[in-house]
Amino acid sequence: MTATAPTRTTRTVDLPQGLSVTIDEYGVNSDGSAVLLLHGGAGPRTMAGLASALSEHVYAVAPTHPGFDGTPRPEWADTIADLAVAYLDLLDTLDLRGVMVIGNSIGGWIAAEMALRDTRGRIGALTLLNAVGIHAHLTAHQIVDVRTLAPGDISQLSFANAAFRPDVASFTDGQRAVMAANQQTLALYAGPAFSHDPKLRGRLHRVTVPVLVVWGEQDGIAPLGYGRGYAGSFPDGHFVPVPEAGHFPQIEQMGRTLEAIGDFVDTVVKPRTA
Repeated sequence: MTATAPTRTTRTVDLPQGLSVTIDEYGVNSDGSAVLLLHGGAGPRTMAGLASALSEHVYAVAPTHPGFDGTPRPEWADTIADLAVAYLDLLDTLDLRGVMVIGNSIGGWIAAEMALRDTRGRIGALTLLNAVGIHAHLTAHQIVDVRTLAPGDISQLSFANAAFRPDVASFTDGQRAVMAANQQTLALYAGPAFSHDPKLRGRLHRVTVPVLVVWGEQDGIAPLGYGRGYAGSFPDGHFVPVPEAGHFPQIEQMGRTLEAIGDFVDTVVKPRTA
């Protein structure tokens, strides 16, 4: 028997305050539980493979942050906190509970901010994949400010394996325009301190759900020590380094990333009993 590929549908969901969010849905919402996958500055395509793989086990929702890939963004939506509240509104609108929020890069930052604001108990766990958002205690663990780098240099730092690096030189004018617009939107959301809130680390002790921090060991943007510090900032934080991966472990090491998430669910989120 041939396995059926998980279904994927795209639609726009209207949220409070005139905000509309484009979401990709993978699989079927059968019991109100789900994973919510939040992309980083490289756009929604970076989470598509992981969303599809996870949808073999659970309903998966992958939004496009307003302003990315040509989607509309109201002027008032210009901070990570705004996105965090919007995605909590999305969980309310879809009536989802026990949600694992999985975020890569700034998507992880959004996930952490969501957990701090989840007054209705929608979130059951977080998984942060090479996330940004906190201030590093040590200079050696600081995040690289990608605003100062050319696209090719960013690609070099982001992937351990050259085979995964996009060939920016081969992009069409249209692809370059989308990439440039996405970077402008990223800079807007990331704020003047760029890629972190100086006060966020001191607030994470209030996150009550378990948190898995998965980290590509060869990340040239957010180093391994930064990831360990992130995990240690949560009361129930768990750290898993992933060899042979950079800023996108879900792309370069999909199998190891899925294994880490599966072990986290089985041993921490929903531990099996004998």
